[in-house]
Amino acid sequence: MQVPRRFLPSISALRALEALSRLGSASAAAEELALTQGAVSRQIQSLERQLGTTLVQRDRKKLHLSPEAEIYAGEVRQALNMIAQSTLRVQSAPLAGTLNLAILPAFGMRWLMPRLPEFSRHHPDVTINMTTRLQPFNFASEPFDAALHFGKAEWPGTQSLLLKHEQLLPVCAPELLPQTVPVDPVDILRMPLLHIQTRPEAWQDWFKSKGIKPQVQELGGTMYDQFSTITQAALHGLGVALMPDYLVEQDLATGRLVALQSQATETDGAYYLVWPNAKSRDPALQKFCDWLRGQAQPEDPLPR
Repeated sequence: MQVPRRFLPSISALRALEALSRLGSASAAAEELALTQGAVSRQIQSLERQLGTTLVQRDRKKLHLSPEAEIYAGEVRQALNMIAQSTLRVQSAPLAGTLNLAILPAFGMRWLMPRLPEFSRHHPDVTINMTTRLQPFNFASEPFDAALHFGKAEWPGTQSLLLKHEQLLPVCAPELLPQTVPVDPVDILRMPLLHIQTRPEAWQDWFKSKGIKPQVQELGGTMYDQFSTITQAALHGLGVALMPDYLVEQDLATGRLVALQSQATETDGAYYLVWPNAKSRDPALQKFCDWLRGQAQPEDPLPR
């Protein structure tokens, strides 16, 4: 694709616009860019001439971006971030493949990490950099090639690979167990419930799957931000946690936790590897996906 020169302003001019938008003043932008205020102003003027439009309003030597220019500056910021990340990737591993992966803390540590040594043995030329993320994000604005995602395969502009369905078990410390297992869901509803921020409706959905429609006030309890912290709360007898079975296998085997139901309940969501369409031909990502297919859950176990 050949882009006309008039649509490709200089990096210096774009950096001046982005810094002015982000910092709010020409003096602050000049200090960050190691330029004079006059130089920043000239860069903006040059950009305006090239684009044939006014980007800033000048009031007593102060520069204020127009609303349209603010939108443009935000898009330029994303593009500059992508250029910087691509440059860093080439500099850090010019001959080998590098994969920047966003992972969910618990799933990444318990499911992916034990499997990675095998990938490293087969593909020593690929370096995987991992960063934990709990909240959804935008591939266009964050420097990730792929991400571990929980939910449904409905992320626009992406492709995905199913890794594992999630099975949930209500668990608690042995001293909190009110009776022998299995415990009736109605009795579980009367116990103190532990909630996790990333799955705010997990308990409600679980009770509905058991034929119970609890009132909102019946689902009170404490809230935790990660599975690691909610696990500790359950271990110390603070309440019943609804946990993915793969996260509590060891604690159940050692008796530190007790499952209140004999069978785990499958949720609608699942774990996926997700990547943007633009990265689908990346060699490192292709190697990672090909390897992961051999590790992934083979099929959907639920009847549809």
